[in-house]
Amino acid sequence: MAGANSVLTDNSRLSRSDQLLFRRESLLTLLGGIVILLLVFLATTNVLGRWIFSLPISGYVDWVEQSMAFFAFLGIAYTQRQGGHIRMDILVSHIHGWRLWAVELLSTFLMLLVTLVLIYGSYLHFYRAYNIGDSSLDINLPTWPAKLVVPFALTILALRLVLQCWGYIRAIRQRTERPVAVPLIEDAASVAAAEADSVMGN
Repeated sequence: MAGANSVLTDNSRLSRSDQLLFRRESLLTLLGGIVILLLVFLATTNVLGRWIFSLPISGYVDWVEQSMAFFAFLGIAYTQRQGGHIRMDILVSHIHGWRLWAVELLSTFLMLLVTLVLIYGSYLHFYRAYNIGDSSLDINLPTWPAKLVVPFALTILALRLVLQCWGYIRAIRQRTERPVAVPLIEDAASVAAAEADSVMGN
């Protein structure tokens, strides 16, 4: 049966793992959205406070800087699961069957390798900030919580990429046209129709 945004599901262990991870990814994306909402309130309070009372929020820029990691990275694995990242389909759109899944497997595996390198580097960056007590310039907010978000979110992304590699390998073995737990490639008309339905609230 069809899952959200052309990700199919069934009763296999792969699909159950996909759905379990997807629930965690959805919660993290919701948390990122809440951070954005809080930033909107913070910005509104800052503007009104400066305009009405000539009293802006102390450390406003520091709070904005530290919160950026939350809404920039917490939804990255969710977007990967939904196939929402920018990609070039000029060549891939002309490939079909198991060859398509082989190409997708190769690109996903390369993404996984890059992600693992980024996890290592971002964790070292967090660990250094934690050890030296790094803080923001204005109100001395500790920077390590925001820096910890990056390796954490990238680890969730790595788990998603592992599951997708598993899905593509399974698709190649089964020679199926519609594998589970991976985003299916849609034509431009299908994408436009889905976006129109989303805008209309369907």
